[in-house]
Amino acid sequence: MTETIQLRVTTEADVYVAAHQVKALARQMGFNEADQTRVETVTSELARNIVLYAGEGTVKAQPVTRGRRRGLEIQALDHGPGIADIELAMKDGYTTSGGLGSGLGGAKRMMDEFHIESAPGQGTKVTATKWLNTQH
Repeated sequence: MTETIQLRVTTEADVYVAAHQVKALARQMGFNEADQTRVETVTSELARNIVLYAGEGTVKAQPVTRGRRRGLEIQALDHGPGIADIELAMKDGYTTSGGLGSGLGGAKRMMDEFHIESAPGQGTKVTATKWLNTQH
């Protein structure tokens, strides 16, 4: 039986641990290699954003079922400064950390569902879901 993964993220090492564990869960759930890599990449991006912008937070991954569909839901939660303009933050090329700026938009494209809740001073919650046997 697959289980929920919940990890505190405060360092770059935690980013790699979270990504590795979520990929292992995806493998255990029966995701193909490409989708395993997608969820690993998205987990890494979300966890890295926690370290860069909030300093600490939590990454949680768990199997989800909706009707006949089975999937993997990844949540990243922090109590950092929040995102002032979510629409702007989702645009390719936008960065406040000097990176490539493909992070959140790229993460959204790799997943089937992607939702951000955030407000300045309120922290950020990102929920991303990948369904088994979907075309992407």
